[in-house]
Amino acid sequence: MVRRDPEVLSAFDPFTEANDFEAPGAKEYVHIRIQQRNGKKSLTTVQGLKKEFSYEKILKDLKKEFCCNGNVVQDKELGKIIQLQGDQRKNVSNFLVQAGLVKKEQIKIHGF
Repeated sequence: MVRRDPEVLSAFDPFTEANDFEAPGAKEYVHIRIQQRNGKKSLTTVQGLKKEFSYEKILKDLKKEFCCNGNVVQDKELGKIIQLQGDQRKNVSNFLVQAGLVKKEQIKIHGF
């Protein structure tokens, strides 16, 4: 019988890379992250889209396409962030590329 030690989850800040403003080209990437809520619940965040895009229209299309709920959050440092329920990282990445909003090279997917 194999004995396993329980995993200890440490505090993880998914926005640590976004705070690195000195990194070359840090502003041109779209960051798609997942945040664990309670239990099996999770939250997908999309950050770094161009300011001239209508975040509300993008959110409306994402919600309709993936049958999930979401909202746009205004952050003082990071700007507007789209939040979606569930793990939608791959779906959002494919959607943004197919819609022509960003190139595949500009997307960074973070998490697990």
